[in-house]
Amino acid sequence: MKTQEIKFKNSNTNYSILIGNKIINLLPNRIKSLCPKTKKIALVFDSGLPNNYKSILLKNLKKYEIFSYKFKANEKNKSLRSATFLLEKLLYKNFNRSDLIIGIGGGITGDLSGFVASIFKRGINYISIPTTLLAQVDAAVGGKTGVNSSFGKNLIGTFSQPKLVISDTNFLKSLTKKEMVCGYAEILKHAIIKDKKFYDWLKLNTKFIFSHNSEKMIYAIKKSNQIKLFFVNKDVNEKNLRMLLNFGHTFAHAIEIKNNYSKNTTHGEAVLTGIMLATKLSVAKKICSNKTFEDLERIYKANNLNYTIKDYSESKKIKSLIPYLQNDKKNNDEKINFILLKKIGKTTLPGTHKMSLEEIKKIIKNITL
Repeated sequence: MKTQEIKFKNSNTNYSILIGNKIINLLPNRIKSLCPKTKKIALVFDSGLPNNYKSILLKNLKKYEIFSYKFKANEKNKSLRSATFLLEKLLYKNFNRSDLIIGIGGGITGDLSGFVASIFKRGINYISIPTTLLAQVDAAVGGKTGVNSSFGKNLIGTFSQPKLVISDTNFLKSLTKKEMVCGYAEILKHAIIKDKKFYDWLKLNTKFIFSHNSEKMIYAIKKSNQIKLFFVNKDVNEKNLRMLLNFGHTFAHAIEIKNNYSKNTTHGEAVLTGIMLATKLSVAKKICSNKTFEDLERIYKANNLNYTIKDYSESKKIKSLIPYLQNDKKNNDEKINFILLKKIGKTTLPGTHKMSLEEIKKIIKNITL
C-alpha cells in the first residue's frame, strides 16, 4: 500500500499525517517546506528506541545543528520535573521559535515533547514521529499534550497541533505482542464508537495486525486516525463530543491509578478492560443489548485478549476501582460522567449518564465479566 496522507484542517491550523512503510526518509523535505527558517533541531528520543532508527534519523538531519535528548519513557517520568529539565536545556542551547522539536517514541514521549514545544517561548515548531501502534493511532493525533500529576494522569497540559506527523509502520516491527495490544485497544475503541463497518473488518483482520502485516496495519491506522479526527474537528478543545473518545477510559484510568501506573498492566490493556466494563455497565443500565457484549467478547476470545479482563471478572474487584473514578477529566461535579454504549457505532452523549458513587456501587454488585 502506498503512502497515505490525511490532512487535518480547522480554523486555527492545518497539518498532515503521513502513514506508510519506510517513509522516514520523507522527513528532510517536509522540514524544509514546513520550517524553512529552522537551524537547530531537538530530537527527543524514547530511550527504548532501537539504535538503528536513531542512526537513520541523524543521517537524514545532518545539515542541521542537532541536540539529542534521551528520555526514559514511563508514566512517572511524564512529569513537570522532566518538562522543566528539557525546557532548561533548550534555553541553554539558545533555541528560538523558528527552530524545531521532534518527538520520536511512544505516546509518553510525544505527550512530553509536544507539551514542552507548546510552552517553550509560547510555541516552537513541533513534529511528531510516533514509533508505537498506540501512538500512531491515538496519542500523536488530535493535539493533546501533557504530563501527569500525583492526582492523576494527563491533568496538566495543552491543546497544540504539530506541524507534521509521520507514522512509519517499519517502527512497529520491533514491537512485542503486548505493545501491539496496547495500540489495538484504541483501534477497537474507535471502531466501537463510530464505525460498524470498520468493526466488522476488525473481526476478520485483527490477527493480521498482530502478525505485523504492513498493508493491514496501514489501513487500520488510517481508519483510526480518520475516526479520531472526526471528533477532534468537531470539538478541538474537548468540551463535548470529543469526550466520546474516552469510551472505556473512565475505568481504564482508574485501573492505572490503582496500580500506580505499573508496567504489569499497560494503558492499552487497561483500556481493553475498560471497554468491557463500560459495555457491561451499558447492559446493566439497559442501554445496550447483551448480544452486543457477547459479540465484542468473541473478538477478545478469538485474539487471545481475554487475559486483559480476568483480574476484574468479579464484582468485588470491579468495586475496588470506585475510589479511583473521581479524578477522570470528564467529571465536572461529584458524579462520574460515563460514556456508555448503545450499539456498535453509537454511544451515549457526554453528560447524559452521570452517576453517584452510591449508584455505581449498587449496579456493580450485579456485574461480572
